[in-house]
Amino acid sequence: MGIINATPDSFYEQGRTNRSVEKAVEMASRMLDEGASILDVGGMSTRPGAIEIPVGEELERVIPVIEAIHADFPGVVISVDTYRAKVAEEAIRSGATMVNDISGGQWDPDLLGVVADHQAAYVAMHIKGNPENMQHHTDYQDVVSDILKYFVSRLQVLEKAGIGEVLLDPGFGFAKTMEQNYQLIDRLEIFRLLGKPLLIGLSRKSTLSKTIGRPAEETLEATTALHMIALQNGASVLRVHDVRPAMDAIAVHNRLVAAKVI
Repeated sequence: MGIINATPDSFYEQGRTNRSVEKAVEMASRMLDEGASILDVGGMSTRPGAIEIPVGEELERVIPVIEAIHADFPGVVISVDTYRAKVAEEAIRSGATMVNDISGGQWDPDLLGVVADHQAAYVAMHIKGNPENMQHHTDYQDVVSDILKYFVSRLQVLEKAGIGEVLLDPGFGFAKTMEQNYQLIDRLEIFRLLGKPLLIGLSRKSTLSKTIGRPAEETLEATTALHMIALQNGASVLRVHDVRPAMDAIAVHNRLVAAKVI
């Protein structure tokens, strides 16, 4: 899953389109050439401390990008990164077929109905609090078992809502400490008990910057290293800024699996 940020304030500057539709389409073309299967378009930053923007502004950012990508690449799977029903509705009408929701359906009571009505795929992520205050909500009895219980509960809600295709994202970096983020990846295989594909979004995040002591722009190698561990432990989809290195990691992992080394 290639990340296309239609925002001016994403934490990774080189991943921003700076609200240019033309730049977004160029980025989409490059990501598809490099092997991306899904393009995830987001119009509101959800980095730690991010402030919510009006619905209208989010729509103005994402809908032209989705329309343009869908027009140029009509067969590609487009995901909209939003927790708002209005944005999801308009995005699906514009060509999106997946909703990537950091709230797991908790923040907008109408969102799940939109997803179900359009039979869209749905990514349910784990978070506590919201982007503005989530790093004050990192208390868990056990981060992995607590998130597992959260997903069991959310899957019941999603099934009742009529949503069929569900992916689970444990929310690396969302209401987690550095240690908890690494625990999630180390014990990721536990979530496979739920029978759903696991989506992992760890690309260039601050946990990696803090680990190696360098900024997000210099975390590609660290990202790729952790991607390999995530794949070994059960990740099905990698949400990334850098598609080619992620595809290389996937190719090496698949060869190891074929050789029955892991």
